[in-house]
Amino acid sequence: MNQQKQESAQQLPENFSELKKAVNRTADWEERLNAVQELAKYKTDETIKILKYVAKSDLVTKVRDAAARHLKKMGQEVETAETPKGDLFKDLRKIFKRIKKSLPADHTYEDFKVKLEKMRSDIYNTYEGEKGAQFDAWLKVMWETTTTRK
Repeated sequence: MNQQKQESAQQLPENFSELKKAVNRTADWEERLNAVQELAKYKTDETIKILKYVAKSDLVTKVRDAAARHLKKMGQEVETAETPKGDLFKDLRKIFKRIKKSLPADHTYEDFKVKLEKMRSDIYNTYEGEKGAQFDAWLKVMWETTTTRK
């Protein structure tokens, strides 16, 4: 029985190519987290390589930590990924400024939030995953402090 269990752990999941794509979907941190959890069920060179990549480079701490935790359970050495300093996306203020300028002058925070989610779901989703319960408060401050004047 143990040998059978060990052999099945050496095989790739049937949906491996989909899981491989899912860990790179920048607009859905929860899908990346689910893919990490599914890949972690299979201890193969391929899944370990992907989990190491995610543990080192994913922008959302929850996803990085899950990959690192699963790798440790597999007996793998894991480089501790540092939380990125500063903005997770280059020119974030410029992007917010562009979105704000595209809205009417009297737009609301909710208008801005909806437009951000439509135009840059990658940014919206990543910060939502990274900030958690503080996301709305953080985004509102960013909206309030982003000026549209030169």
